[in-house]
Amino acid sequence: MYHSLDLQEPTTHESNEASNPRLELALTILSYIFVILTFPLAILCVFQVVAEYERAIIFRLGKMREGGAIGPGLFFVMPCIDSVEIVDLRTVSMNIPEQEVITRDSCSVSVGAVVIYHIEHPLPATLRVSNYSEATRQLAASTLRTVLGQKSLSDVMSHRESIAQRMKEFLDKATETWGIKVERVEIKEIRLPPQMQKAMAAEAEAEREAKAKLIVAEGEILAAKNLKEASQELEEDPMALQLRYLQSLNSMVGENKQTVVFPVDLLQPLLK
Repeated sequence: MYHSLDLQEPTTHESNEASNPRLELALTILSYIFVILTFPLAILCVFQVVAEYERAIIFRLGKMREGGAIGPGLFFVMPCIDSVEIVDLRTVSMNIPEQEVITRDSCSVSVGAVVIYHIEHPLPATLRVSNYSEATRQLAASTLRTVLGQKSLSDVMSHRESIAQRMKEFLDKATETWGIKVERVEIKEIRLPPQMQKAMAAEAEAEREAKAKLIVAEGEILAAKNLKEASQELEEDPMALQLRYLQSLNSMVGENKQTVVFPVDLLQPLLK
């Protein structure tokens, strides 16, 4: 892990220029003497424990000790000259605040996101970035604005999954040098300005009305077609026309006891 990430320790010459080996040795000896003189009370501060989901990076006089990240379990540190950085390897769900974004078609939207990640390599997460959590948050916010700025409003509303996947790929590649693995990105609620919401609602209502009118028009066309066919059949058969006339009279009378008077000439075609 250590060498695959190109985290190389300084050479001996560079190390000597940056620090005083004799002074470091003297401080180390004094630290050991302090532990011996304060034994057994020193046991309380020279032994520390990291959990299964944690790793510890030990710095002695500002330089990382050999062995890289250690843990889980018990480890030994020297008081006064050793400092410890604990890195949590568990998955973290990071909320990205809503960002004001101008889409490709000049529409203003507010979009938030959630980034789920974990520390895959503790060394670069500690040595290459001062605050990997805040750096990842800022990078995710910038990426969100960049990706959405290249999309139209309709694409933003209807292609959330593809946008989230693109953000995930970009963030995963960008944070790789920090030892971070981005697992997933989720686009949260997309909020539009009130004027835009009213315009979209009016457009949707107009579309529904247009569809309703189209259905009514299609029904009227079908009814007219059926009426035309029926009239053609009645013209070809006069007897059917007379029967249809009598049927209409019967439906007009209904169940009420009424007397209907009609010309006798109307029955002549039926008596032939």
